[in-house]
Amino acid sequence: MADIISLVFDIINLALLMILWWITIKNYKILPPVIPTHFDFEGKADRFGNKKFVYLMPIFGAVAYLGFTTVLNYPEAVNFPVEITDQNRDHQISIMIFFMKWLLTLVLIIFLNNQDYMIRYSFNENVKTRIPFWLPLVLIFLSLIITIILASVFK
Repeated sequence: MADIISLVFDIINLALLMILWWITIKNYKILPPVIPTHFDFEGKADRFGNKKFVYLMPIFGAVAYLGFTTVLNYPEAVNFPVEITDQNRDHQISIMIFFMKWLLTLVLIIFLNNQDYMIRYSFNENVKTRIPFWLPLVLIFLSLIITIILASVFK
């Protein structure tokens, strides 16, 4: 079952990364020469730059994807919140893999949401984000708490 969940996360994360690149490449030609590159807490653009900056989110997404994939290939190198023993090794590694893949999903959703917002904001300053900026951040925080609790339960 864990292998199926892991495979589903792999497919979702790769799809999110490909969608991020696709919407960037698809919209690059129609973007104005100057686009918003940073937003304040109210969602208003407060920095602008050349439209080439639109490639930053897909690049960050690819780096995150490669970084997370590398870490997942070497689970022994990860700093676990509990001591790893022969009895708990499998449980702890399973929890870590699930958390890391879930975290990558949330990070890619943040990048995708920001990219979508930046592109749409370039044409209309009155647009809203599809996903509120705070929601994935709250999910990351709650996921971290749940992961630490699970790691403690299976120590």
